[in-house]
Formats: sequence, C-alpha cells, structure tokens
Amino acid sequence: MAFPSPPPPPPPPPPSSSEVEENTTASVTINKQENVSNSPKTSKNYNLLLAINYAFLFVGSVSSTLIFKFYFIHKGSSRWVSTWVQSAGFPLLLLPVFLPYYLFKCTRRRPFSGFSSKLLLLSMAVGVFLGVNNFLFSWGNSYLPVSTASLLLSSQLAFNLILSVIIVKQKITFMNLNCVILLTLSSVLLALSSSHDKPHGLTRGKYLVGFFSTLGAGFLFALYLPVMETIYRKVYCYSMVVEMQLVMEMAATVFATVGMAADGGFWDMKVESARVFDKGPVAYWCTIGGNLVLWQFCFMGTAGGVLDDVVDGGICMTALMAMNVVGGVAVYGDVMGGVKVVSTVLCVWGFCSYLYGMYMKKKNQKQSSHQSSIQMEEVFITHTAA
Repeated sequence: MAFPSPPPPPPPPPPSSSEVEENTTASVTINKQENVSNSPKTSKNYNLLLAINYAFLFVGSVSSTLIFKFYFIHKGSSRWVSTWVQSAGFPLLLLPVFLPYYLFKCTRRRPFSGFSSKLLLLSMAVGVFLGVNNFLFSWGNSYLPVSTASLLLSSQLAFNLILSVIIVKQKITFMNLNCVILLTLSSVLLALSSSHDKPHGLTRGKYLVGFFSTLGAGFLFALYLPVMETIYRKVYCYSMVVEMQLVMEMAATVFATVGMAADGGFWDMKVESARVFDKGPVAYWCTIGGNLVLWQFCFMGTAGGVLDDVVDGGICMTALMAMNVVGGVAVYGDVMGGVKVVSTVLCVWGFCSYLYGMYMKKKNQKQSSHQSSIQMEEVFITHTAA
C-alpha cells in the first residue's frame, strides 16, 4: 500500500527590504574592497616596488653612463668588451630569483614556475636582440662626441611613442606629447651646445659608422620597450620579470661572448689592463666590475619601468639624460654653458609636468571609481525598494 508523500515545506518568507539593502550594500562593499586589493597598481607594496625600481633606474643609468665613459676616456677601446660588460653581470640576478624562496621563505612561488617554453624562447630571442643593441651602443659611443650621441639617442623617445601606438595601442595624450616635445628639445639643445664636427683624427667612414650605429641603437631600444610590454601581458608577478631579465641577460652575454672570442676580446682585456689603460690594472678591473654591476641596475630599472607603462618608462629614461649632463659636469668637469642650463631646465620642466599629469590622472581615476561604486549602490537600493 502506497503512502501519500508529505506536502512540500512552505517557501521561506521573502527578505525584507532592509535585509536586501544590507546584503546589497555589503556585497558592493566587499566587491569594491576586493577590486582595490587585487589591483596591483593601487597597493602600497606596488608603489614601494615602483619607487625602488625607479631608484635602480636612476642610479644605474647615471652611474653606468659615467663609468662607461671612464673606460673610453682612459684608452679603453674594445667595442666587444664594452658590449660584454653590459650584460655579463647577470649572475647578480640569481639572488632575487632564488633567495626569496630557498633562503628567506618569504614566497610560496617556486622560481620559474609557470615559465612556459614559449616564454623562455621569447626571452632568449629578446636577449640576443638586446645584445645587438648593446653592440651598436658601444660602437657608436666609441666614435662619436657625447653631444652627437645625445642628439641621436634622444630620437628613441619619438620612436618609442610611435612604436607604442602601433604595437601596444598606446593612447596619445597631450601629457605624453608635451613631454616628448620638451624632452626631445632638451636633448637636441644638449647636443647643439658643443661642436658636431668629427673628432680629430677620425675618418669620415668611421664617423658615419658611429652615427648610424647610435641611431640604430636608439631605434632598437625604442622597439624593445613596446615589445617587452606586449610580452609582459603574459606575466603575472614581478618575480617573473626578474626571471625573464635573467634569461635575456644570459642570451645577450652568450652573443657578446661569441663576438669577443671571435674578435680576440678576452686577449684585448688582458692587454688593456696590463699596458694600455692609463690608470693601471687595478683601476681597469674596478672599471670592468663597476660596469657589470651598474648596468644590471639600469636594465632592471628599465624592465620594471616597462612593466608599469612603456611610454612612462621611455620618458623617465630620457629625463635621466639631463642627470647624465650634471654627472659629466660634476665628475669630468664638463663645461656647463647657457644652452646646457636651458636644456636641463626644459628637461626638468617636462618631467615634472608629466609627474603632475600622472598624479592628476590617478586622482581622477580614484574619484571616478568611487563615484561609480556609489552609483552602483544607489541603483541596487533603488531597484530593491521598487
């Protein structure tokens, strides 16, 4: 005999409007807090990391330029040696890659975890590309006056903006254009403050080689920045940026090492340190060691700047050219004429105007985000009340 099934339980009473309002408000608040906390560019840790990164960029860019010039001033002449030292300091990057996980236990992410074979191959290819750029930079700076090299390298900012628009669809704003114009004008004035005539004893052929090598280095570096920003879209933490930089520097070092071996660069180092470098062997090897360390600071600062924003990084690196002028005056006694003073003021003006624009942009973004959250709350509450 079949027994009748029990009647279904009555449905729960609908929540009151006050309960719906409280739940909706809590949900909106929680979602808002999660979005803020999950956004890397709004966290305090991110801002601290960004500050450290730009400190590395500042110290590395200015110091490496000065010590790089020191090598050529005191009769160092090997282009392959000056290329090799720009990347051969890559073992220093092993410390931030492996120590946080194996020694300090401050991260649960194992080094190179999530590092796909495609990302590895891309890093190696970009590393060889970077090695070529380093070689062109060394070749050009060994021939050209500093003023001419500054004029040609300033073109990388214009290249950077154009390529960023093409490759990563970067939006052109008045702020960016204003900085590009001011900083490029500053670099041009710096170059025009001294003679552009080729140095005494330099043939026209070598002058042209240095001219086009430096121009090519500026273009390749401008291309490097948006390419890296595109690759960084597959990167989800700063540790992976350091790991990529390690692989790239290793590939660039292999490129430079092959060139040195084929051209007798290691023998050149031995001869230069013993008989050519006019400051003696100790100063020579200290110069080589300083280049190894300081170029790593420069490239890590560059990588972090690109991770933040490709045009921002390019503008900051161009702004540091004015600091290189100040460093040349302080360290090497370069003459600081009126044109150099004006160009330095233009550079600082452009950089400060950019920083102010970036501050106002972030402030407006916070206000609009807060206002949209309030409007969303009001919509939910109004819909529930209706």
